Amino acid sequence: MRIAVLGGSFDPIHHGHLIAAVAAREALAVDRLVWVPAGTQPLKVGGHGAPGTDRAHMVELSVAEMVGFEVDRIEIDRVGPSYTVDTLTELAARFTGAELTLLLGADAAGLFWKWRDPAGVKALATVVVFARAGETPPAGVADRVIEIPRLDISSTAVRDRVRNGQSIRYLVPDPVMAYIAEHGLYQEK
Repeated sequence: MRIAVLGGSFDPIHHGHLIAAVAAREALAVDRLVWVPAGTQPLKVGGHGAPGTDRAHMVELSVAEMVGFEVDRIEIDRVGPSYTVDTLTELAARFTGAELTLLLGADAAGLFWKWRDPAGVKALATVVVFARAGETPPAGVADRVIEIPRLDISSTAVRDRVRNGQSIRYLVPDPVMAYIAEHGLYQEK
């Protein structure tokens, strides 16, 4: 079985995340693509804008009808910092014999050598980096690069738009937009 693992803050998930995931599934012909919303990220400055349970639920809403996509709350449920090497170790034990592929965006790839045990990560999974035209991942990180379309969407911009009372329609899936409004996420406190 071939399993791709896509971790991240997803704070909130947006169409750029979904487009990259579909591109990866098609390019890699994986059996499953497992979304892993981050718990407590050691290198994340300032923490998350929404609690982990809300971020995970928004990912679940976004991928509910997408065949081969699933969400795993392994990092949300873990106490303490979330280290990718620990997550991959747990997934490798759960899916014995599976071929694991770790999917990284350019921002995560740029921090890869600062992670806990990057060599351990590379021993557990093939590392695939998403790159836009003209981007080159840091040396030694990617085992493979998948080119994705250049979309100027970021979770930070989505949070800022919500905070400023601007529309986020077409930036995030409609169920995510509704969830953010219903739960008052990303509003000024």
